[in-house]
Amino acid sequence: MENFMNSEIVVGETAELAGRLADEIEGGIRARAAEGNAYILGLATGSTPEPLYAELARRHREEGLSFQNVVSFNLDEYEGLGPSHPQSYHTYMRKHLFDHVDLRSDMIFLPPGIYDDPAAAAQHYEDQIRGFGGIDFQVLGIGRDGHIGFNEPGSERETRTRRVALAAETREDAGPAFGGIAHVPTHAMTMGVRTILEARRLVLIARGAGKREIVAEAMNGKVTSAIPATFLQDHSNTAWYLDSAAAGQC
Repeated sequence: MENFMNSEIVVGETAELAGRLADEIEGGIRARAAEGNAYILGLATGSTPEPLYAELARRHREEGLSFQNVVSFNLDEYEGLGPSHPQSYHTYMRKHLFDHVDLRSDMIFLPPGIYDDPAAAAQHYEDQIRGFGGIDFQVLGIGRDGHIGFNEPGSERETRTRRVALAAETREDAGPAFGGIAHVPTHAMTMGVRTILEARRLVLIARGAGKREIVAEAMNGKVTSAIPATFLQDHSNTAWYLDSAAAGQC
């Protein structure tokens, strides 16, 4: 482990990283439960956090880790996809975590994919996060272009939850899951950069050599809206959990 500015850098292989992250989350859950309080957990989707979710599910199944005092908020959702759509993030989260732990269904929150008024829907999500006192621990991934959540390049530091247009690269990456880019939604609802930065603890996970260059730029480059992940440099409690391929010379 190293310290870089305000950040921790943890380099290890996938199982080790998942275990260390699960240790931290479990510690937070148990500490808050002992106080009689909720633990507010921010969640991400994609292949990167799947080993973490598998480890949390195993600890619930085999070691009795309870999620009864957990409240979850997801980063984003595709526009036009309802909770039952096979490519929705609701479906993803049920498959990889929610169906395998005892997290209460009324304590699970994801941005809506279907709405009449996107501004009102976005504000409602912000209000829900604020109503629980903010996020304790936010899991993040990073896109090849440096996006976090669906905060694409050009997203400013002060952005809040909102409707966004998806970049061509983001849609291309999602194409295989949708059976081709023509079927990938063009827009999404995402937490904003400022919303993310208000979490008390941020942990960004990156795996694979394909993320090495953007991780190095996000950690060491100029803080700029052109690479939204660079804004994490200004957070006082951020950790970068990287496998050796993604870490490179970090």
